[in-house]
Amino acid sequence: MSDQRTAAVYPGSFDPLHLGHLDIIHRALTIFPRVIVALLDMPVRVRLIKECLAGVPGVEVASFSGLLVDFLQATGARVVLRGMRAVSDFEFEFQLSLFNRRLWAEAETVFLTPNEEFVYLSSRVIREIWAFGGDVSSFVPAPVHTELSRRRATR
Repeated sequence: MSDQRTAAVYPGSFDPLHLGHLDIIHRALTIFPRVIVALLDMPVRVRLIKECLAGVPGVEVASFSGLLVDFLQATGARVVLRGMRAVSDFEFEFQLSLFNRRLWAEAETVFLTPNEEFVYLSSRVIREIWAFGGDVSSFVPAPVHTELSRRRATR
């Protein structure tokens, strides 16, 4: 098990991974030498995220099932990273951080804000734009856009 101070876990559904997520990951790497991007077992998303982050030193991509605090303990991390776009995100994220700390007293949450150019990005809104045939290429990394285009072609 690695030193717990060196790793942070960035959990999410990343449906889809967008440029705001990547910005949070790069910001986290200025604080933590190791960032584990963690999502529930979704093989296509795991593959895409690995492709998007290939070659970025200090980043790992992993899937998990069960409680996040169990995943933290299994990876030797104790810090959870969460992105905050607006004050409206705070109440839900704060509640999650309190639950995690209640489940494992050593769990800490670090909230990071994205660069202003990415504050408006939301996976939910990107999915909606895509569902209505809109162009999302300026919101997502190229591998994600390629996958979305492939899915659109087979619909």
